[in-house]
Amino acid sequence: MREVVLAARPVGWPKDSDFGIREADIPKIANGEVLVKVDWLSVDPYMRGRMNDQKSYVPPFALDAPLAGGAVGTVVETTVDNLPVGAIVTGTFGWREFDAVSAKAVMRIEDDSTPPEYYLGVLGMPGMTAYYGLINVGDVKDGEVVYVSAAAGAVGSIVGQIAKIKGCRTIGSAGGPEKVGRLAELGFDVGVDYRSADLRETLAAAAPGGVDIYFDNVGGDHLEAALWNMADYGRIVMCGAISLYNSSQAQPGPKNLVLAVQRRLRLQGFIVSDHFSEMGQCINDMKGWVREGKISVDQTVVTGLEAAPGALIGLMRGENLGKMLVKVSY
Repeated sequence: MREVVLAARPVGWPKDSDFGIREADIPKIANGEVLVKVDWLSVDPYMRGRMNDQKSYVPPFALDAPLAGGAVGTVVETTVDNLPVGAIVTGTFGWREFDAVSAKAVMRIEDDSTPPEYYLGVLGMPGMTAYYGLINVGDVKDGEVVYVSAAAGAVGSIVGQIAKIKGCRTIGSAGGPEKVGRLAELGFDVGVDYRSADLRETLAAAAPGGVDIYFDNVGGDHLEAALWNMADYGRIVMCGAISLYNSSQAQPGPKNLVLAVQRRLRLQGFIVSDHFSEMGQCINDMKGWVREGKISVDQTVVTGLEAAPGALIGLMRGENLGKMLVKVSY
């Protein structure tokens, strides 16, 4: 079988030579484990941080070892009764064609016609990030103004649609006219092309009464523009800062951070795993909204394990619309 390993730690933007593809033996399973044929890989921004050798909320990837992340696969060998051969499961698997994992570390996917890859997107970590970030951390309320950066991505697109379900006015920023056009199709009230517009001025025009919730996926100049336009007692949900992930040197913070004091803002970071105990409610709500047509699902799919490194590099460059996925088995 083949696997994708971390060949070198990137300096700045990741490049092809930071990855390697090699042949390896199919792993043997121990008691309590299952052997999974990996069908789908999730490609997510947080993986860039794991390529660095530094302490974070998840350990770094080891050099000369497979990368790993959210995935969906099919059980092909088992030692447990409740996960028979043929069962579709999701969990954290290596970037390889087969992986041996503990049966306790996977979730069996219901056979209810839901596309299994949805459990890596709208029904998986990105969907839960959007759901709990906006509802639990952002404390969203009917009639509020919500601004989302990276709004055409896996998390941002779901945040905007949940905000509409909750009765909010939604503003989304994204890069390029195609993505901004897609925001209109998803129901955003205002779409902003940050590559061609002045974010601060555009937000001021779109939200003259101020932004109540800014869901930050980008950091940098997006966070600074949002701070200029926050309403008193607004909330900033600090989900990510993709504009900074490939910086080789630390970047200065927003020059207008004092506005958080003057406007009595709440800035709160969060990690989605803090909310995994509430996963059932999120999946039930999301399935219902997708079924009712209230949430549309965008996916960018590349094919073949060998395409995984390029998918991660492309994600960092904003080449995806919605969720970036690798279809390993085809």
